[in-house]
Amino acid sequence: MGVYWAIAVRSFRRFSTYRIATLSGAFTNTVFGFIFCGVYLTLWDQRPNLGGYDVTDALTFVWLQQGLLSPIGIFGASTTVELGERIRTGAIAVDLYRPTHLMLWWLSVDAGRAAFELLARGGVPLLVGSLVFDLRFPTSAVQGLAVGIALTFGILVSFGIRYLVALSGFWITDSRGLEGLAMVLSLFFSGTILPLVVFPGWFGEFARATPWAATMQVPIDVWLGQDLPSRALAFQFGWIVVLLLIGRFATVLATRKVVIQGG
Repeated sequence: MGVYWAIAVRSFRRFSTYRIATLSGAFTNTVFGFIFCGVYLTLWDQRPNLGGYDVTDALTFVWLQQGLLSPIGIFGASTTVELGERIRTGAIAVDLYRPTHLMLWWLSVDAGRAAFELLARGGVPLLVGSLVFDLRFPTSAVQGLAVGIALTFGILVSFGIRYLVALSGFWITDSRGLEGLAMVLSLFFSGTILPLVVFPGWFGEFARATPWAATMQVPIDVWLGQDLPSRALAFQFGWIVVLLLIGRFATVLATRKVVIQGG
């Protein structure tokens, strides 16, 4: 495990070098936070307690959402995009020669990335939003711990999805089209456009049962106290097990026989 820890640390250091990009991203998320707050205030003025959220819940959702977009990788993450590119170009052959497991290697890389972006970008929009609006925060140490675990699980679920998308390049040659489709699904079903609790009927039930819901909607609901931590964490853990097992099987299947550049 020392090898994978070292990979994560080096990944953290790598992403910490992009200071201007990090500041620009935090600024952009903050600006969009104010834009979304205007939209949500109008919506909740017309439909109070929509989806079981009051106005404070809705505004808190906005600022948490903006802070988590990059750490969770809602728009995709450069680490798994890089993996897809290495498969496309054949550079993956170098990765397969390493005395490490392919999935654990890239999970460690993604963990370092997510840790840095959570520290550098995750709290900035929330801090700015809390200075302007009355937001909701965890009320106990137990709830705070549950939020931390839910965020970690959300990143793991996101990695599981993104890893499988990148790995598809072994069969379809170029995973970029599927990455685009996965980003659209992630934006809609994670709660990035609207909280999933506002979706009605069977469609809402379906949306909240998808793995994308486990990436953002569930951690935010734990933060807001809208979901029981035990139930929320069990839901996330179930998707982690499913996705990582599929990822493990897909890795074995993909690397059983690899042809690079026709050789």
